[in-house]
Amino acid sequence: MSFVSPVWLAALALIPAAIAVSVIARRRARRYAIRFPAVSTLQLAAAGGGPSWRRYVPVALVLAAIGALVVALARPQVSYTKAVRAASVVLVTDESGSMAATDVKPSRLAAAEHAANTFIDQLPDQARVGAVAFSTTPNAVQAPTLNHGAARAVIDEQTANGSTATGEALQVALTLLHHKKTKHNGAAIILVSDGAANAGVSALSVAHQAAAEKIPIYTVALGTPNGTLPNPEPFAPPLGVPPDPALMRQIAAVSHGQEFDARSADRLSSIYQGLGDQIGSVTRKHEITAAFAIGGLVLLLLGAASATRWSARLP
Repeated sequence: MSFVSPVWLAALALIPAAIAVSVIARRRARRYAIRFPAVSTLQLAAAGGGPSWRRYVPVALVLAAIGALVVALARPQVSYTKAVRAASVVLVTDESGSMAATDVKPSRLAAAEHAANTFIDQLPDQARVGAVAFSTTPNAVQAPTLNHGAARAVIDEQTANGSTATGEALQVALTLLHHKKTKHNGAAIILVSDGAANAGVSALSVAHQAAAEKIPIYTVALGTPNGTLPNPEPFAPPLGVPPDPALMRQIAAVSHGQEFDARSADRLSSIYQGLGDQIGSVTRKHEITAAFAIGGLVLLLLGAASATRWSARLP
């Protein structure tokens, strides 16, 4: 639960203050009643009785009413998830040479392909899915379409080779979504890559453009720091191909998306499953001020009624 005007919640501090004042006042009244006992007080003491619990009910109801009305003034709202049937998503997958590394089994690229297909399985049939496979340049492009098989074809036909032109691939994905996005549609890009962008335009400049168009980029840094590839030289040590989570984190932050770090095939699949639920839905907020206001008034009426019935006055 969140509040539109949370400053009003400070008034809730008046409730414990009122209780404390009431307790102090009753103790003082009891002390003076014992010092100067009246006949009714002596009769009550002789009977072994004390204040009935009913005397506290009106006070409790009134205090609860005040609390509910104060919360109503703060304008509470709750979040709920609504399915976005017409979402448009573009999967941008790195197929550069380093994706052949086997630190993620059976290989980085094979794990990425499997997880991407799992992601598509999570989306509703009405969602449009596109794909961009890239290395030195965007090698295969599929615009968002209701035919999910077209995106799967791009994903399944990738081959690890070349360098990493992340910026150009994101630029292509943005162009595809620009034509598909409408006022009521969700749009997002999912980027899976294992290495630093080393070719083409700046990925961060494209991320700024995505933020301006309100298209978040969700990034997944795939691989482990110890990932290697065989060296072309027969007797040379393997080539290190660690992922670059720093760049992926920056792209996600600039575009108002999220970044993830996948070091295993299982982790990658779980990320995609979560993204399928997240991108296929949108979070909305509903104000529930009226419920608290009505509840507060009902409690206030009950407090007044109980005071009239049991003590003919508010304690």
